[in-house]
Amino acid sequence: MKLTICRKEHFNAAHRLYNQAWTDDENEAFFGKCSNPNYHGHNYELTVKLRGAIDPDTGYVFDLKKLSDLVKTEVLDRFDHKNLNLDTAEFRQLNPTAENIARVIWNLLRPNIREDLELAVLLYETERNFVEYNG
Repeated sequence: MKLTICRKEHFNAAHRLYNQAWTDDENEAFFGKCSNPNYHGHNYELTVKLRGAIDPDTGYVFDLKKLSDLVKTEVLDRFDHKNLNLDTAEFRQLNPTAENIARVIWNLLRPNIREDLELAVLLYETERNFVEYNG
């Protein structure tokens, strides 16, 4: 029997969607207001899901306190209240779309989670726009 456990967090960050190979006009035509040269921000909602078997000794799939600490260390401390384009190494050369942010978060978390557990990252950029990455 497999079960999915989830930890929900949030962080606030600014970014600019921008392809460095394009002109400002091309970026504005494609990305619209999301390509504002002065950046814009989001209140991101993050859900980290782990799916696996319940350990018969602990009754846990994974200790949710340890998952909370991991998300804080690997994600929140790194991205919360940051300009993703300017303040983070991960997005200096990578366009910080919701898709890329979710993928980066997954890659930061995966090495710290047992291989027998499935990992999914669900990232809400707005209430109606969200992505899920499963690796």
